[in-house]
Amino acid sequence: METVRTQDVGKNDLKWKIEYHAERCTMCGSCISACTMNAIEATMARRSVTVSNACQPDPVKEHKAVPVIKQKASIANACVGCGMCEKVCPNNAIRPVRNPDHRVNLLARDHGPIKRGGRTNLNAQRTLDSVIVGRISQMTDPALDSERHTFDILAPFGRVLNPKELPLSLTGGELKMNKKTPPVNWIYPLIFSDMSIGALSTRAWEAVSLATAYLNEKHNLPIRMCSGEGGMPVKLLESERLKYMILQIASGHFGWNRIIQAMPRMKVDPAGILIKIGQGAKPGDGGLLPAAKVAEHVQAIRGVPKATLSSPPNHQGLYSIEESVQKMHLSLNAAFGFRVPVAIKCAASATSVSVYNNLLRDPYKICGGFFLDGIQGGTGAANEVSLDHTGHPVVSKLRECYLAAVKQGLQGQIPLWAGGGIGMTGNAAADAFKMICLGANGVFVGKILIQLLGCVGNERGRCNACSTGKCPTGICTQDPRLVKRLDIDKGAQNIVDYVLALDSEMRKLMAPIGNSSLPVGRSDALVTTDKAVADKLGIQYVC
Repeated sequence: METVRTQDVGKNDLKWKIEYHAERCTMCGSCISACTMNAIEATMARRSVTVSNACQPDPVKEHKAVPVIKQKASIANACVGCGMCEKVCPNNAIRPVRNPDHRVNLLARDHGPIKRGGRTNLNAQRTLDSVIVGRISQMTDPALDSERHTFDILAPFGRVLNPKELPLSLTGGELKMNKKTPPVNWIYPLIFSDMSIGALSTRAWEAVSLATAYLNEKHNLPIRMCSGEGGMPVKLLESERLKYMILQIASGHFGWNRIIQAMPRMKVDPAGILIKIGQGAKPGDGGLLPAAKVAEHVQAIRGVPKATLSSPPNHQGLYSIEESVQKMHLSLNAAFGFRVPVAIKCAASATSVSVYNNLLRDPYKICGGFFLDGIQGGTGAANEVSLDHTGHPVVSKLRECYLAAVKQGLQGQIPLWAGGGIGMTGNAAADAFKMICLGANGVFVGKILIQLLGCVGNERGRCNACSTGKCPTGICTQDPRLVKRLDIDKGAQNIVDYVLALDSEMRKLMAPIGNSSLPVGRSDALVTTDKAVADKLGIQYVC
């Protein structure tokens, strides 16, 4: 056999194989038009069949060419298992099948490191799955009625001063404020995490922002949404809806020229500013927006040409926590007249507690929040080696930060927000409640939102083609033909329905333990079936 043929890539080398039934296929072409990866093609196949056309048996062997659908044996056009071909096929003639014996991890690195989106594929086992709510108020402490009792489900976003530090004085029997205090907004303990215009399609971003506004204005749930790196449309910056948005500034500073220019025309202040130092999916690796996603509107918002946009791994000029605090104090807080809380987002790592301890000692009392992102968080584009092999699960780092603040008597002064894998199993309310009991003031979610919009990617290697600009559901792409696949109204409605169910489930978890407000730090409400988890988190071990 020729050497070159034995080294060619075959269908058995790919992660997904196409199962095709020619006898059912009518060659309508729906599957080919729906496949964004160009993984299948229409071709001719030689068939040898035996037929009998006479009145009596008269078998005749015939050779003929018939049209068929064929999978391409190519790494560049490999099937990602999105299943769009199966969805559109009227005859159930085609579907992707997982291939456990693939060699893609070996063969795909001929052009450099593998890049993809989604979440980690190697760390699907979560600590939260072994933690359950174990303290239930019954005879000693009566439980509350989740349907009729009034619950205070709000979390602070902004610096919370110690009562002794409040600039209050008693004059003539009246309390007077001697000077301004740091801004604090009380919001719902669920933030729609940072996903930028560029990473998401215009329709996907619009659906999430539409759901945010609807939840605030129609259901009185003060949900906040983070813009992500890369700026925002000017019309939104100058609208009343800006009060629901947290503006993010990352190390690339993309889009901030437009934000600064729009400041004089802003009708309201934004909900906050988030300085992104790192994210859980790719800590220390900076940001990445592939050229395929840098459409004309993204170029206009970010002020860049059509090219792959890489953010530096750190903020240029910020080389210590003290410098970061000074930068926040001198620039972002001052820019908005000290009316807008400013927070920091870091990836969970061995140094998370050190960062939090330094922020707690901030003499300016200016840091308004500490966002901690774990390894199981999602991303639109990253090197696969970063996704799978760098970072830290968020649960233990959150617990360590909270206990470090408790030891100093400073808990709650800089609100802790945690994310990274929240809602991975579909129940974000249970995950959020457990994180709050471990010390978080609230959580932020991202991946679950795009799953509600229709994303089919998962942690077992299905799709996760966010980085290619060929998202089959029209969520993580700027291709106008693909973007049309997303229904904005239906996507926004799915998010609204999910959050309303989450709110009800939060009450059903708070009521049994007898809490009418968020049980921040109430680790006594949790138990675990894992001895190692019990020792690490300081919660009760049960078996």
